[in-house]
Amino acid sequence: MAGQQFQYDDSGNTFFYFLTSFVGLIVIPATYYLWPRDQNAEQIRLKNIRKVYGRCMWYRLRLLKPQPNIIPTIKKIVLLAGWALFLFLVYKVSKTDREYQEYNPYEVLNLDPGATVTEIKKQYRLLSLKYHPDKGGDEVMFMRIAKAYAALTDEESRKNWEEFGNPDGPQATSFGIALPAWIVDQKNSILVLLVYGLAFMVILPVVVGSWWYRSIRYSGDQILIRTTQIYTYFVYKTRNMDMKRLIMVLTGASEFDPQYNKDATSRPTDNILIPQLIREIGSINLKKNEPPLTCPYSLKARVLLLSHLARMKIPETLEEDQQFMLKKCPALLQEMVNVICQLIIMARSREEREFRAPTLASLENCMKLSQMAVQGLQQFKSPLLQLPHIEEDNLRRVSNHKKYKIKTIQDLVSLKEADRHYLLHFLEDEKYEEVMAVLGSFPHVTMDIKSQVLDDEDSNNITVGSLVTVLVKLTRQTMAEVFEKEQSICAAEEQPAEDVQGDTNRNRTKGGWQQKSKGPKKTTKSKKKKTVKKKAIPVPLSQAKQQKQKQANGVIGSEAVVKEDEEEVSDKGSDSEEEETNRDSQSEKEDGSDRDSDREQDEKQNKDDEAEWQELQQSIQRKERALLETKSKITHPVYSLYFPEEKQEWWWLYIADRKEQTLISMPYHVCTLKDTEEVELKFPAPGKPGNYQYTVFLRSDSYMGLDQIKPLKYQAVLIIMAS
Repeated sequence: MAGQQFQYDDSGNTFFYFLTSFVGLIVIPATYYLWPRDQNAEQIRLKNIRKVYGRCMWYRLRLLKPQPNIIPTIKKIVLLAGWALFLFLVYKVSKTDREYQEYNPYEVLNLDPGATVTEIKKQYRLLSLKYHPDKGGDEVMFMRIAKAYAALTDEESRKNWEEFGNPDGPQATSFGIALPAWIVDQKNSILVLLVYGLAFMVILPVVVGSWWYRSIRYSGDQILIRTTQIYTYFVYKTRNMDMKRLIMVLTGASEFDPQYNKDATSRPTDNILIPQLIREIGSINLKKNEPPLTCPYSLKARVLLLSHLARMKIPETLEEDQQFMLKKCPALLQEMVNVICQLIIMARSREEREFRAPTLASLENCMKLSQMAVQGLQQFKSPLLQLPHIEEDNLRRVSNHKKYKIKTIQDLVSLKEADRHYLLHFLEDEKYEEVMAVLGSFPHVTMDIKSQVLDDEDSNNITVGSLVTVLVKLTRQTMAEVFEKEQSICAAEEQPAEDVQGDTNRNRTKGGWQQKSKGPKKTTKSKKKKTVKKKAIPVPLSQAKQQKQKQANGVIGSEAVVKEDEEEVSDKGSDSEEEETNRDSQSEKEDGSDRDSDREQDEKQNKDDEAEWQELQQSIQRKERALLETKSKITHPVYSLYFPEEKQEWWWLYIADRKEQTLISMPYHVCTLKDTEEVELKFPAPGKPGNYQYTVFLRSDSYMGLDQIKPLKYQAVLIIMAS
């Protein structure tokens, strides 16, 4: 029975195959994911958006401090070296000979497979004389010739060759290990042990330990666990947080503490510059001893944030620290929103009266603070200050104008071109064009809401205690697109209105969103009032005949009285017969109408069932797409004059009860809204039947004054199942 042999690769051929496959599995995916993108594309993108975003701080910082090219260069060098190694190994493998070849004695003797015994003996004599060791030939080649001659002439050797592929009979199975033999050589044992010890006892534990230490310090959103604990404690402690308290808690994050974050810096000059800023701000409470909110790092971060909201000029040594702090604010505020939502869920799940949930105002203040931090504005400042060249001194000319009272971005967009140019007459032409370009780039999002119960037989009826699914379709457009559409609609509506009302109403019409074309509506109402007509009352057939008979009797004399009585009797008989036939026909019509109505109801029910089935399938498809698709979070850059980093345009979507000031569905962070997006919000229906009115909120995390609000009304019914 054949045995088994394990042997290392002396020549290294097998090892080259293994090494080539290993290097290829690393180099090919690494090139696809790590090859640096074209820097020219980024420069072209910045050049295209310069007209709109040229005055933003992040844009100017990107131009002044371009991204370093050292890292992309290092990546390219490493990847090219990997490809050079891969191609070298491929070339090496292509040049190696095959170790295992099927034994063929005819090839050894240089004969054709159909050679006779005489030809074999003749060829053997010639090769023996040439390769015999006694005559200076090759001993190894002579042994191969002798073995091949025996395989073709000896019966037992030929039988072994035909059956086992070797004249010597069955051989031991050989397994080659794809490692060179010098690894197990005794001379190199110490070196190999040192390499193994360094790799598996030093490098691997250090890498795993550093990864584990970092993973236990940070959450999934790359926020320090200590920061989440701080937020949870203070949010639970302060159930209703106003803006001042919220800023204190926000700046108490450990991301600003040099002890827990190496990127946070503390300079000796802070002891001089920070007190100066505190005196200029003048609204910071320093008496409370409430660590870590009163620690030096937290106080510094709070002062820098307040100076940013007030758009104050700070010393150059603190500008870098302020930029670092502002870059962290959106992610920290999102973490605070998550903490508030978790505490609300815990309060609902527990029956303890002492555990009180945070208020809806605390949640909305977090979202409001995110807008303020990105735009660099205080809480009650005008949203018009988000635009370039609109400052506090010329804002009064816009907001306090006698004819045009502009308070929001939408009010400014809704004006006509001539009125808007007249209102902003203090701006030069170039500045005015820049303001219009920025204004047209602002987002305008519309919501289409539909509520239903997906797992119920009747999805349109919301039963008590059921899980309600609100499908919200978001459509994002720019202010310029909406303005152009509404201007065209208003122009089309103004033409008939001007023909009817004359020149006096032309000057009173409004442009944009405020223009609702009241003139045409009034004219249509007046036309409807004039064209109202009374409906004719139908007269029964018997009464009509009697009236005709009476009129005929008035013309005929008294001689026809007897005939009249006879005719009346006959008329009565005929009338009774007609009534019976009418009743029969009416009963037949009613039966037919009932059948038609039943058919219509069945058809309507089938259509409703098909519509519900399609909606259920669409919801399942949406869930499958959400699980499979990974959408990019790069949506649209935010126009922010004082934010140091390019911020993407994101939104919060949630449902709340404004009357009770309670949160109905948890906020959904919409991070992939480019053009359209569908979001499902779910919440349990109330436990009591009745009419309920909620509100769907869409709040921006970057812009002030662009939030959308839409009412949500539904009726919760109680269904009693009959036994």
